[in-house]
Amino acid sequence: MSDAEHASFSFTDFGLSGGGSLPEVTLAYVTRGRLAPDGRNAVLVTHGYTSGPRMIEPGVASSEGAWSTLVGPGAPIDTDRYFVVCSNMLGSSFGSTNAASIDPRSGKPYGSRFPKLSVVDVVSAQRRLLEHLGIRHLRLVVGPSYGGFQAFQWAVTFPDFMDGVAPVVTSPLPPASDRIEGLLQWFDKDPNWNGGDYYDAGGVHDTLTALRVDTLTRYGLADSLAERFPDPTARGAELRRIASAWADGFDANSLFILGDAMGRYDVAKDFGRIRVPVLYVLSRTDVLFPPSLAPGVMAGLRGAGVEADYVEIDSEHGHLASGADAGKWAPALRAFVARLEARG
Repeated sequence: MSDAEHASFSFTDFGLSGGGSLPEVTLAYVTRGRLAPDGRNAVLVTHGYTSGPRMIEPGVASSEGAWSTLVGPGAPIDTDRYFVVCSNMLGSSFGSTNAASIDPRSGKPYGSRFPKLSVVDVVSAQRRLLEHLGIRHLRLVVGPSYGGFQAFQWAVTFPDFMDGVAPVVTSPLPPASDRIEGLLQWFDKDPNWNGGDYYDAGGVHDTLTALRVDTLTRYGLADSLAERFPDPTARGAELRRIASAWADGFDANSLFILGDAMGRYDVAKDFGRIRVPVLYVLSRTDVLFPPSLAPGVMAGLRGAGVEADYVEIDSEHGHLASGADAGKWAPALRAFVARLEARG
């Protein structure tokens, strides 16, 4: 029986870093464990670009693989001791306000009119949620991929609110490719796309599924499925099944909202604001954030006076290694948490 609890929190008049505001915001979230009376035994787990808050829930997989071996009773993030929160990002598709949400000013879905977000906005909304939950301080912010963007951003934007951060299979800068241009090459060809206003036109499920197959293949999922599905045809069918199920619950506009925010994300220039230890984790076979990034990132952090350690996951699972091979870096995460605890 799972100890995970699902809930949502709503607030109004949320000002955005680039100007403008959202009149209403809802954040969906999952929690495990119990918050201490002083509100200081909390850990924030931040999810990836296309996954959601259920990544900390036992038995649930995400695009990064399940993190339930990293979060739970006796795990490196021990829910017998810590209150663990995973908040669905603002602009994402698993219960938080996004382009499919109704704009209270028009009574229609935001669609293409959803305002531009930044990663600063994402973490600022999370801060509102944590305050609502009674969390006064975080032991750790940890997350993979886009979740690593958030972990880095937390350390820059709210440098006194946590004891440490662990950005995993990620970078302080976005990938070099133009995310929006790449997405448009897929969706502009879909007759229902209509610039993102497709909610009355039947949606873009087939295109979203095809894009997901391509993404998961590049992330290494096909290789990860080989043991269970040795026949290439069966493996391809399973990959398409996974992609279609994801497309059932994910809104294509979220790819653009979060992709645009990713394109403007840059914490490397603000390393000097980080005041807490950093555990930086990459995967040996990740083509999206390869280990070749590590020397520059570590030099930048240490040059700014940041206490930083690097761990490389010796995994064949590429960008999915943080969950698929969780056991290979779990000792490093456990040791990092213990070090933060020892500091009080």
